[in-house]
Amino acid sequence: MMSPLDFLTDLLNPDLAFLPKALAVAVMSSIVCGVVGCYVVLRGMAFIGDTVAHAVFPGLAVAFVLSGNLVLGGAAAGVLTAVLIAVFSQNRRLKEDSVIGVFLVGSFALGIVVISRAPGYAGSLQQFLFGSITGVPTSDLIVVGVTSAAVLAVLACLRKELVTISLDRESARAMGVPVFWLDLVLYVLVTLAVVIAVQTIGNILVLALLITPAATARLLTDRLGVMTLLAPVIGACGALVGLYLSWSYDLPTGGTIVLVLTAAFLLSWFLAPRQGLIARVRRRPRPEPTGTPASAAASARPGAAPSDEPPTLSDPVTTGAVS
Repeated sequence: MMSPLDFLTDLLNPDLAFLPKALAVAVMSSIVCGVVGCYVVLRGMAFIGDTVAHAVFPGLAVAFVLSGNLVLGGAAAGVLTAVLIAVFSQNRRLKEDSVIGVFLVGSFALGIVVISRAPGYAGSLQQFLFGSITGVPTSDLIVVGVTSAAVLAVLACLRKELVTISLDRESARAMGVPVFWLDLVLYVLVTLAVVIAVQTIGNILVLALLITPAATARLLTDRLGVMTLLAPVIGACGALVGLYLSWSYDLPTGGTIVLVLTAAFLLSWFLAPRQGLIARVRRRPRPEPTGTPASAAASARPGAAPSDEPPTLSDPVTTGAVS
């Protein structure tokens, strides 16, 4: 296995200029997907991430056939699809997941038809489906950097509003919050996050970069503010470790990054201090001794009031805490 020092040497090697570009794109896309993914996880809208990943495919295919910028082409197609989903979802006879499903398969089918017109069809399709992080041009690196900064800035400005509609849409609508426009903004932000991540791990695996770091952070904290800090850190560390392992063992970069993030999620599932499986098992109440019912023991304590219902704990994330 390559040592971290050797990996750092390769990063600084002028003959391997593509490697630091790959790392920069992977880290930037992981950070943006981590922050956006927090709102996706809160809304329970993982399906929209998968749809957007397929929706950008026609734009990527058109840009590839015309030798244009892949990021801009994918963004245009993804934003258009996001707008259409937001508009069609306003029809109460159709649930949002039905509309999303229609556009998911339709967009991906259109991308397949378009890319089939390009020379080297099989190789091009594999590049889009599984990513090509080692072939990122400098122009795309600049576009990814600018897009990432714009997405993070919008999220910072609309943080409270997006949290409000994520927690209780109907109450937000009753308070006069522009739910439709905020939905549209969130769809567009998800689209942009997916577009800049597609080159890192491809259409097939991009949902992992959007969901897994946020889900891992959700297991580690009950506070949304901490969650939005943890998720991008987890994503960036996963991208760094994944690229290091893929470079050391000659493995597919996208798949390795996703496996590292999945391993982090599994560790959190078992070892998280409050929500981990081990912590939950340790908190299970021990059975009362025979002949001493719990109610009798409670009533025997000085000042104890009888209660028919057990106390419940509130989760700051789901009850509206945004700090």
